[in-house]
Amino acid sequence: MEGIQLTKRRVSLFLVFALVVLAFAGCGGNAPAEEATSEGTETATTEATDVASDVEQTLIWNLGSDPKTIDPGLNAASDGGHVTNNTFEGLMREIDGKLEPAMAESYTMSEDGMTYTFIMRDGVKWSDGKPLTANDFEYSWSRVVDPETASEYSWIFDEVNVESWKAIDEKTFEVKLTSPTPYFVGLTAFYTFFPVRQDMVETAGEGAWATNPETSISNGPFKVTSFQAGDRIILEPNEFYWRAEEVKLDKIEALMIVDSATALTGYESGQIQILDDMPSAEIPRLLAEDPTFMILPNDAVYYYAFNTQVEPMDNVLVRKALSLAIDRQAVVDTVTKAGQIPAHSLIPGGHLDANGDMFNEVSGTYGIAPSAQAEEAQALLAEAGYPNGEGFPSLEIMYNTSEGHKNIAEAIQEMWKQNLGIDVTLTNQEWAVFQSSRIEHNFQIARAGWIGDYSDPMTYLGMFTSGGTNNYSQWNNEEFDALLEASKTASGQERFEILYQADKLLSEAYAVMPIYYYTDPQMVSDTVQGWEKTTRATFYFGRAQMIAAE
Repeated sequence: MEGIQLTKRRVSLFLVFALVVLAFAGCGGNAPAEEATSEGTETATTEATDVASDVEQTLIWNLGSDPKTIDPGLNAASDGGHVTNNTFEGLMREIDGKLEPAMAESYTMSEDGMTYTFIMRDGVKWSDGKPLTANDFEYSWSRVVDPETASEYSWIFDEVNVESWKAIDEKTFEVKLTSPTPYFVGLTAFYTFFPVRQDMVETAGEGAWATNPETSISNGPFKVTSFQAGDRIILEPNEFYWRAEEVKLDKIEALMIVDSATALTGYESGQIQILDDMPSAEIPRLLAEDPTFMILPNDAVYYYAFNTQVEPMDNVLVRKALSLAIDRQAVVDTVTKAGQIPAHSLIPGGHLDANGDMFNEVSGTYGIAPSAQAEEAQALLAEAGYPNGEGFPSLEIMYNTSEGHKNIAEAIQEMWKQNLGIDVTLTNQEWAVFQSSRIEHNFQIARAGWIGDYSDPMTYLGMFTSGGTNNYSQWNNEEFDALLEASKTASGQERFEILYQADKLLSEAYAVMPIYYYTDPQMVSDTVQGWEKTTRATFYFGRAQMIAAE
């Protein structure tokens, strides 16, 4: 289906546990769209209606954290993705679960599926009124892959077979691929592929230009008018946006309230209209009592990364023992409580192979069960030289500051104590610091999560190529790298057979510990209409508006 219309949003539960293959690309860690159809998937949208002129058009939304960056070319997280999806726009955009022309009014594909030609829309402009051209896309994409930019997402061009790009003239942008890639077009709606203005970028390094209202020139429905680190981001309409007449909101205040209990109090008192992080302990009550609480599907996995280059995580027996010793079912039933599914691999359900079979069903479970396998885990730890946990070195779980992540870490800490006899300490870091610590591999075990950037197993497997930015585990395997490279020129079921081999190598190395497949719980006040969340779980407010409370 194209999308679910939640006209009144009187929905208390909205669960889809088996997402069927999407035709849209999304955000990795965070979320856009894909290609032609989202058949079998569901997105959240609400119909906008005419509203009285006396209703204040200010939306207060809890972003939940202080984004590390809101520079599209540098961003690698969902919080920054939410902001950039509302302030910038790519060649295409996802609307109501379908991919639509945006900065490009049309495109053509060559017969071999390897050359795309995008024709720019007439009269598109930046938020300061200056023309936006194909040259801006050429600069922006080239900037992302320039090593000096240090973009955390530069790898995606190679992963999705993008070979070259150039502005033929101001209205024509040509992209060449190394092999046919059906989901490529959808990725042009993803933030890494958004345009940025060269003269603004060069005013300040490391994305600082994007947080300064004087230099944060954008091309989406909103522009940044205030960025108060640790407090809020204020967005206001971009008068030069090509669909400016559809923008109803006068202001969006994106708050940075990390504590979910505080945010929920603000929502229930009417001070916040949208949030998507609430205390796990409150979910049963909200599900039963609050008609604005809903749970949306999410193509994403929550996992722990094991740093395979430090002791004792350099021992595969230890990593496997730790993975088998946790009770994933107990985590989702008693800790997270939002319909999550215990994970047996990194790849969630919904990804189909060329035969139409579910990838993570064909692959098997790799011996991972929903409940703890304590005896097998104990035997593995003993084989590693630590019978009953004796002599086991100090071990630390690191997570970003969040009550939810803390609760999960505490549950796993207790499981490892009970089932393996080992003591584990916990430490937390603020989001921006934590992201840097993971990339720099300054941890033993680190919490991680991934939202598929597009609907294909490669969006998960591709993270673990040797030396990859998102390969927090530092797991390196030449055979795995070769398989992924080979998959880029293969097609049909032959390609998926290669990906099955790669998945087996990664899973049996236990470089990561998959814990559960996400769902997307959220609350949206009845005073908000026209809001959307893409198939990649990213908010879009370009057609949202406020209405009077009933």
